[in-house]
Amino acid sequence: MSLNNNKGVTYRDAGVDIDAGNRAVELMKADVRATYRKEVMGDIGGFGGLFALNIAKYREPVLVSGTDGVGTKLRIALMANKHDTIGQDVVAMSVNDILVQGAEPLFFLDYIAVGKLEPEQVATIVSGVARACKESGCALLGGETAEMAGFYAAGDYDIAGFAVGVAEKSKLITGQTIRPGDRLIGLPSTGLHSNGFSLVRKICFDIKQMSVEDYIPSLGCLLGDELLKPTRLYPKVCLPLIDKFTIKGMVHITGGGFYDNIPRVMPEGCNVEIDTASWPELPVFPLLQQWGGVDWPEMYRTFNMGIGMILVVGAGEADQVLAYLAENHEPAYLIGQVTEGDGQVLLKGGAFGE
Repeated sequence: MSLNNNKGVTYRDAGVDIDAGNRAVELMKADVRATYRKEVMGDIGGFGGLFALNIAKYREPVLVSGTDGVGTKLRIALMANKHDTIGQDVVAMSVNDILVQGAEPLFFLDYIAVGKLEPEQVATIVSGVARACKESGCALLGGETAEMAGFYAAGDYDIAGFAVGVAEKSKLITGQTIRPGDRLIGLPSTGLHSNGFSLVRKICFDIKQMSVEDYIPSLGCLLGDELLKPTRLYPKVCLPLIDKFTIKGMVHITGGGFYDNIPRVMPEGCNVEIDTASWPELPVFPLLQQWGGVDWPEMYRTFNMGIGMILVVGAGEADQVLAYLAENHEPAYLIGQVTEGDGQVLLKGGAFGE
């Protein structure tokens, strides 16, 4: 009998490094634990995250869930080799969505798929997720990092997130009570947030042949830094408003911009009139419009144009909401009103004239 001393093929040979995965977990543990609320049970490493909902706090608790990704903004992060903000994007896209129904974010799960697992890169991404969870008041309860050799190119990755929140059933924000005469209050965005990046990349890198390292004087920064500004997290500013005032509707301005997102909360028989000159213009938007020769309606259907969240309130409460926000040093703008109609979003002011 002859002995075969050749070492057999391993999982690492096939492109999956379990040791690297374990190192990534160790690197992110402190950041994850820093997000834990008192309702979190157990620790990192279980097959499922445990969260003990405080049902005594609610008469009729309703769980609200949402999931989203970051889309092709990830390509900008890869081009710039900058991964410390993309985690905030993935958190914001989900927690802002459940917030518009009146839900307090409770916990968040992330999913990261990579071509080749680089522990430091993954830890940097998750650190951004954890910071955003902490700012939003929710626990990073669990996640998954999948090394998918042969499916993603080495260095490439994708990320998705899943948020769960809770609202009192009687205080759910549904838009059903919105009526003509109600006012729209806009909360500013930080920039592009996480939508429209297929068009952004077409304009910046195909049409203009630019690089993420190009300095743009009118922006005061590198192009990559502007494009990677993280999506704003709105729970901290909006949850007190939901508790203190009667918020009839909320709109997270994401893909579809003004034209597609606002009608999602409007009841039948209502139009919305928006004065686009009622808030300050962020310089990135007219720059993209000029570089790409994009029609203004297309801009407002693709981007947030400087308004990331819209609140719909009664005419009698609009001034009170604005005063409260001003007292708390939160910029906000009266941007429009609800009118009778057939479901249209009508833009005026600025590029749209009077």
